[in-house]
Amino acid sequence: MAVTINVSNVKPLGDRVFVKVSKAEEKTAGGILLPDTAQEKPQVGEVAAVGPGKRNDDGSYQNMDVEVGDQILYSKYAGTDIKVGDEDYVLLSERDILAKVS
Repeated sequence: MAVTINVSNVKPLGDRVFVKVSKAEEKTAGGILLPDTAQEKPQVGEVAAVGPGKRNDDGSYQNMDVEVGDQILYSKYAGTDIKVGDEDYVLLSERDILAKVS
């Protein structure tokens, strides 16, 4: 049985965040075109969905520091890569987010 994923149907659990990955740089600062194999994995993305937060000992949820639409910087090898259509996403834990980018 094949499962079709639609971005609007993804609801992360716990303190996880679903992030749309920004496109990798295709040129160097000097203007040299990079092939796909030489492009570095981006570490910046836009939050597409957030979970309810980490559950505390009393059963309540801790508020998330990010919300849908935030631009974030995350750890290079963090999370699980997911491809939806032509777009790349990563599902990662809130602790792997390093900063909000404005």
